[in-house]
Amino acid sequence: MTTTKERETIQWQFKERLSDDELLNCMRCGFCLPSCPTYIESGFQESHSPRGRLAVMKGVVDGFIEPDEDVERSLNMCLGCRACEPVCPSGVNYGHLLEEARDVINQNKKHSLVVRTVRKAVFKGLFPYQNRVQAVTGLLGFYQRFGLQKVAHKSGMMKLFPDSLSTMEKVLPPVPSLKEMKNRPSYLPAKIPVKKRVAFFSGCIMDTMFMRTNDSTMKLLQLAGCDIVIPSNQACCGALHGHSGEKNGAKELAKRNILAFDELDVDYIITNAGGCGAFLMDYDHLLKDEPTWALRGKEFSKKLKDISSVLIELEFDKQMLSLPDQVITYQDSCHLRNVMKTEAEPRLLLTAIQNTEYREMKNADQCCGSAGTYNIVESDMSMKILDSKMKATRATEATTIVTSNPGCLLQMKLGIEREGLSDTLRAVHIADLLLEAAQTSVGEMER
Repeated sequence: MTTTKERETIQWQFKERLSDDELLNCMRCGFCLPSCPTYIESGFQESHSPRGRLAVMKGVVDGFIEPDEDVERSLNMCLGCRACEPVCPSGVNYGHLLEEARDVINQNKKHSLVVRTVRKAVFKGLFPYQNRVQAVTGLLGFYQRFGLQKVAHKSGMMKLFPDSLSTMEKVLPPVPSLKEMKNRPSYLPAKIPVKKRVAFFSGCIMDTMFMRTNDSTMKLLQLAGCDIVIPSNQACCGALHGHSGEKNGAKELAKRNILAFDELDVDYIITNAGGCGAFLMDYDHLLKDEPTWALRGKEFSKKLKDISSVLIELEFDKQMLSLPDQVITYQDSCHLRNVMKTEAEPRLLLTAIQNTEYREMKNADQCCGSAGTYNIVESDMSMKILDSKMKATRATEATTIVTSNPGCLLQMKLGIEREGLSDTLRAVHIADLLLEAAQTSVGEMER
């Protein structure tokens, strides 16, 4: 429960930090409603729509609504997928307003001792330090490789956890060893005559739990003609902080990344995770109160490209790509599509793979329900959204579902496991599938 003083402070900071002009841009037209998964899955509750949340924010700013638990609940129920932004005729920057409002509430709310301890451990003690992320991920690898995972399942220990968490544990990728995670390259040369010199944003979770996908991404860049620089002093993108009301922590990580990439003589900065890429794109907004840093953030963002975009630019889709006969469908990463404006490129690459059939999924542009930690903290709503997504997936009769973001990948694997489809359907990151297609083609030519 928030106290009267806390509510008054929140209300004042809403007025100070949320742009009234931006809030007034919302015309209440309702174009956003069909694009909002929480509005649909909540049974069309206005408070769980972008239009409704903007009205709530405006009500708090004007003093008509108290920033109580219902306001916080409405904002926290949002996935932050930003699917409302491309369809908004007024161009309301909903995502920026949402994160500002969440930060105000979080910074002025008295959390319990347990919550404060967990948040401090995660946001201040873990993610700002890649060596600690490696160490924690290394423990997971130890759990997987040395029989502890089998013991946990045979003993029934996993039944103590919520169904979604225990199922998620089953679909986690095999984690590399701590030695492998620490032995990462800083430079990789192109495999063909050089076309571009790029820097690679390796990320925190992507370069530990999903390290194999990072490796696939860099191999693809080499095959496409890219010299690759991988700065060792880069940091977590800050998305987890930014989406969870830890704006100051996100700013510090943003500055570290700007410094890490600032002096590199490269054409592009490449990402392979839609969520990371979108947050990196917004560094100029995140740092808007510090003009010098905001300008540097804008220059940083100008160089960002998703792996699929640069591969299309370098005509990788014209190379020989082949896979064994299969039906492929694609689930958009919300942030890759809605913020980085990358939707055609992954599809062009997938349709270029020989011996496969591509089938577009109905509502592929709608969120899968992962949204960072959303599928953990808002499990019920997340699973409703996932159920709808799996219904759309089954309708394609696909045998392979492709994603462009680690959270989406785990969520779709979770859906496959929940539906009992693991024998007939797989989920894979686009970088892993494209490398598989390139290597299959080489193998076929050698034979």
